[in-house]
Amino acid sequence: MVRLTKGETAPNFELESDEYKHYALADFKHKNIVLYFYPKAGSSICTLEARDFQKNLERFANEGYTVIGVSPDDVKELQEFRENNDLGFVLLSDPEYTAHKLYGAAKEHVKDGEKTYETVRSTFVIDGDGKIVLASYDVDINGQIEALLDEIEKNK
Repeated sequence: MVRLTKGETAPNFELESDEYKHYALADFKHKNIVLYFYPKAGSSICTLEARDFQKNLERFANEGYTVIGVSPDDVKELQEFRENNDLGFVLLSDPEYTAHKLYGAAKEHVKDGEKTYETVRSTFVIDGDGKIVLASYDVDINGQIEALLDEIEKNK
């Protein structure tokens, strides 16, 4: 399984958002982003995580960062998730786990010869040059925001 590390170039991807727009990492060239992968829109932990990001959007923006969430949910589920939680950042749909696999944010399972995937809760801080500043896997959402903002501050 892929495990990205600090200093590596972030893999490009193209996914559809909850607003039916297509986004590629290249669309954010020269912008700093926090890209986070979460398992299921609307689940309790994913909702807490999204709300934490939402509460701190201004702090990330003040540091020059844009937040983007990625999950395997379809566009309709992401729309409901945004509306139910008043989320003000981009939500991307990755039902084929394309970006998940590129970032090492998918765990593969084989059952009866059939491959399935599940999301590994992961967060990446990517600078405007497309380089990874921080790669975190198996993220614990408790204290995540403060740790991310501390790391961003350190890497200024």
